[in-house]
Parts: sequence; C-alpha cells; structure tokens
Amino acid sequence: MSVQVEIPSMGESVSEVILLEWLKSNGERVEQDEPLCVLETDKANVELPSPASGALKHLQSTDTTLAIGAIIAEIDESAQAAAPAPASKPEPAAPKPESTLSPAVRRLVEEHELDPTAIEGTGKDGRLTKKDVLAHLETLSAPEPAQPPPAPAPAQPPPVPKPAPPPEPESTPAPEPAQSSPAPASPGLTRREPMSRLRQRIAEHLVAAQHNAAMLTTFNEIDMSGVMQLRAKYKERFAQVHGSSLGLMSFFSRAAVLALSEFPAINAQIDDTHIVYHDFVNLGIAVSTERGLVVPVLHRADQMSIAQLESNIKRLALSARDNKLAMDELSGGTFTITNGGVFGSLLSTPILNAPQSGILGMHAIQERPVAVEGQMVIRPMMYVALSYDHRLVDGQQSVSFLVRLKELVEDPARLLLEV
Repeated sequence: MSVQVEIPSMGESVSEVILLEWLKSNGERVEQDEPLCVLETDKANVELPSPASGALKHLQSTDTTLAIGAIIAEIDESAQAAAPAPASKPEPAAPKPESTLSPAVRRLVEEHELDPTAIEGTGKDGRLTKKDVLAHLETLSAPEPAQPPPAPAPAQPPPVPKPAPPPEPESTPAPEPAQSSPAPASPGLTRREPMSRLRQRIAEHLVAAQHNAAMLTTFNEIDMSGVMQLRAKYKERFAQVHGSSLGLMSFFSRAAVLALSEFPAINAQIDDTHIVYHDFVNLGIAVSTERGLVVPVLHRADQMSIAQLESNIKRLALSARDNKLAMDELSGGTFTITNGGVFGSLLSTPILNAPQSGILGMHAIQERPVAVEGQMVIRPMMYVALSYDHRLVDGQQSVSFLVRLKELVEDPARLLLEV
C-alpha cells in the first residue's frame, strides 16, 4: 500500500512553497515522522515529516514551486527495511553536486549565479559551506593586482633645439577653451541583481496587506521604570528558578494578552462579510533571521505565565534562526508583536500580518525628560505603536487598547493581579 505525501497547509497567507532539498534519497526507507525534505516559504524553511514508514519515491524535483496540497512523494508501506539500492556506477559521486548544498549555501549560489563545482569546499566530504561561498565572492570582487611599470626606454641623444617662432600680434584674441563634456560614470558604482523568489513573495504579501485593509496606526509612550527596576531586582533569581533571563518581550506579551481580552475586535479578523472572534490568543512574535523577518506563533499565549511566555518566546526565536520551526508554529496567529527597538528604531508604523487585524510595535528605550506630578524628571521611555484594520477596529478601541497596555506595563503588579 502506498501513502501519498502532500504539501500541508502552511498558514493563512502561504499558497505555495519551494521544494528546497530532499533529506532522504529516492528509494530509501524512511520511518514515520522522520524528516523527508525542506520546504521554503515566505515565512521560514520547514522540514516535512513522513506520514508513514516505508520506501520513499520522489515525485517532484528540488527547486520546484508547488501549491499547497500538491503530491510530492509516495511511501510504499509494504517495502521491507533495507539499505538503499546501490548506485549504478561504483565511482564516487561528484564532491559538490547541487543536491548536497545546504539551504543557506544554495541561496547564495543561486542569487549570485555561481557554479558550485568551481568553488573548493572545506566542509565534511568536501561539501561547500557558507564561508566557502563568501570567500569565493570576495575573491571575485577583489581588485586586480597592479601591473609593474614598463621598463624605461633606452636613452636618446638630446634633440637639436629649433628656432623659436616669431611672436603673434598682440591684437589676436586667444581662443575660448572648449567646454569639456562630463566624465562618464565610473563602472562598478551600480549593480543589477535579480530578486530572489523569497523576496518577491514577501513584497507581494506586504503590498497585498496594504491594499486589502484600511490600515491606520496610533501611538503612545510608556515609562519603563517599573519594569526595569523589577528586572534588576529579580533577574538573577528568575534565571536560577526558570533557567532563562527575564526580557522585555514577556511583559509586553502578557500585557497584550490581557488588553486583547478587553478589546476582542483587535484579536479578530474579517472573513468575507463575517467577523471571526477568537476566545484565545495565538501570539505571533516577529524574529529577525538571515533570510529576513519570520513570525513564529506562540499558541494559547493567554494561558501562559510571564515565565512560560519568556521561555517559549526564546525557544521560538532560536528555532526560527536555526530553521527548526515546526509547521504548526508558523500558522494560526491572531495578533503579532514586533520589536524594532532591538535595531535602534525610535518610532515606526508596523504593517499588519494578514489576515490579523492588529500588530503592536515596540521601540528603543530612550531616557527623556518627562513631567511627573509637576516635576521634571528623566525617565526611560518607549514609544509603542498599534497598527490596526479600521474596517473592523474603531479609533476609540485602538487608542483604549494602547492606554490599557501602558497601564499594565508601567505598573507590572497589574500583570500579576490582572487589574
């Protein structure tokens, strides 16, 4: 009996994927839940697990763009456990074939149109590493060595001086110097490169998000003194008890969860002529990786404590950067938080993560003078931004949401007492 392997749903906004790499050979026996291949989406690279045990038969080749639901392989469950069939020729395989390239190396090779067989690999069994490709690119862009100066010509006898010409009349005006045309642009100041398929899809989705929603942004600022004092007091004890450092994201995540319970429209979405409300919060956390921004989803964040939020956020961030996210960790989000402050952003307007109706933007903490009870004091302040779909969320709701978030973060005891 054969079991078909199909591309599963990868999230609301993902309609197609790229079969980036087969992890198991054609004809090889695989076990259930063993990774078969790597799929590239506009969110992350994910491994597709095997739905059954048996002999694998490839039906699609790598670098193929496939729609959700496409059949990429079959697994013959009747096949006995056996070693893969030997190659038709006894000669060893080429040291650096396309099929052995890792996803990161493959992207560099494709984007720069390189021949991988022309690059010497230093990895295991002669495989190419990212460092090998980057070193090769540096070699290609290095300037050519300067040519040695030409040998001096043999000495010539001094020329016989000619008699000076008679002076011209003083009344003859000197000719105007010719106007020189501007020098042509130096080569190498501009370059033209094709957009990667990933970047093309990201661009399409961002434009679609702006075209398909009435997106507005509202702002507020938060005094971070209370959170910073709490972290300074308990960070060592927190790390001892929970095994992770106490960051800012867990405070904002818990505050957002509580505020969303009071303003459910910001946690909802539009489906045709209906509004879909969620009685739970699946929190998307934007993470910066080498491939771009990834938004893994923390399911049922409304049921987590600050310590649980902290450990799970760090786990998702590490998995995103290592391309180890599970497929269900990329879909189902109802609200998103992004922190541009880690890059120094002071203020921004985040773009909605469709089909969600709200996204919270955090920013850099900056000491600023503020008035407190009639006195001018210096406080660590952060601007926050809420972008929302005005088709569903009214201005009063968006502003009130940020005010509630501000109250919860400025007085962290409220997060515990939920008041």
